[in-house]
Amino acid sequence: MGEKAAMRILPKLFEGNRHWAAEEERKHPGSFTELSRIQKPEYLWIGCADSRVPANQVVGLLAGELFVHRNVANLVVHADMNCLTVIQYAVDVLGVRHIIVCGHDGCGGAGAAMNPPRTGLVDNWIRPIRKLWLRHEAALMALPTEEARVNRLGELNVMAQVRNACHTTIVQAAWQRGQPVAVHGWVYALKDGLLRDLDVTTTSLEELAALDARAP
Repeated sequence: MGEKAAMRILPKLFEGNRHWAAEEERKHPGSFTELSRIQKPEYLWIGCADSRVPANQVVGLLAGELFVHRNVANLVVHADMNCLTVIQYAVDVLGVRHIIVCGHDGCGGAGAAMNPPRTGLVDNWIRPIRKLWLRHEAALMALPTEEARVNRLGELNVMAQVRNACHTTIVQAAWQRGQPVAVHGWVYALKDGLLRDLDVTTTSLEELAALDARAP
C-alpha cells in the first residue's frame, strides 16, 4: 500500500479496532448487542482532552458505563453550548447521578495560563484559568517548583469548574425537582495513574452555598 493510500485509511488503527472488538466480545459476549439497544450510564466525566487520560480505563469502566465530555483543561464555561448540551442530555435524558470534573497533573492548559499569552486561539479558551493564576499568583509562587505550581493551579481549576457545573441551570433544576445529582472534583496523576479526590463533592443548593463560601 502506498503512503498516500495509508494516509487515507490508517490501516494500523483499523487493525487495532478489529483486535479490540474481538477481544471485547470474547471477554463480554453480547456486550455490543446490548450497548446498541440502550445506554444507561450512571456517570458523566468532564475531562481534559489530553491523550494521556483515557477516561473509561482510568476508572475501570466498560463502554456504556461512562458518558464523556472532554475539552482543553476540563473547563465548564456557561457560554459553551457543547458542554452544556452534554450536561443537559446526561442529567435530563440519561439520568446520570454523578458528574465528575477531572483534571490531571501537568496540565498544559494550566501551564500556559501561567505565562503571557502566546499559544494562539487556545489563549482565549484558557482565560478563566489565567484569571485563577492572577488571583492566586502570590500563593502559587511560594511553592517550591514550577511543577508544584502547575499542579496546584490545576487543582484550583477543577474546584472552580465544579462550582461552574453546580451553577448551571441544568444541575440546579435537577436539585430543585429532587433528582439526585452529585458533582465531584478529581485530579489524575500521570506519574502513577491514580486519582485523588479534592473533597468538593456537592449534592444540593445548600452544599453549593457552603462550597462558594469557602472557594479559594
